[in-house]
Amino acid sequence: MSIVLTDFAIGRLFPRTPRRNTIQDCTPQAFERHLNEHAPLKVLDGYAPFCKLHVHRNWTSTRCLAVSITEDNRHLLRSDYEARTPDELPVLVRWFEGIEPPVADYLIVILYDREQLAKEGTLIKADWGVVGCMYTAEPEETPMAPITMLRNALGVEEGGSGVPLDREAYRRSVEFWKQHANWRG
Repeated sequence: MSIVLTDFAIGRLFPRTPRRNTIQDCTPQAFERHLNEHAPLKVLDGYAPFCKLHVHRNWTSTRCLAVSITEDNRHLLRSDYEARTPDELPVLVRWFEGIEPPVADYLIVILYDREQLAKEGTLIKADWGVVGCMYTAEPEETPMAPITMLRNALGVEEGGSGVPLDREAYRRSVEFWKQHANWRG
């Protein structure tokens, strides 16, 4: 099984202007090589048949991305309308500023198969392409953000995958993200 980083993932995980809330101490080439040379601790099914999650022990200094919202940190939440790419419509997002999360114990790599990526306009020669990564304390999936689920249901033309909305998964996601937020640094 071969794995490559997609341009979408490179832009989000390894931005040109480095950020503290992205992959640390690792180049895109070294990241891709690690994924191809080290078997995951476990493989989880993703939200659709074309999606798999590879759980790896964190070999970097990358910090957990989702942080619990408490009375002590609620005042550090920020929000704005943002698009992930120039072709997408902006959506409301929120995040923490001014916090120092712990180093993640796990990197959970989100993979799409070659066929799905081709449907979305990304051609790869490998079997799987990295579309994202979760940085977590536990070797389990962080629920997909509700807005990502909605975008996926809108279809490929709106930056999604075309997978219909699962109402129960959406409700579980809302419960998690009511109590957590990502951070930026």
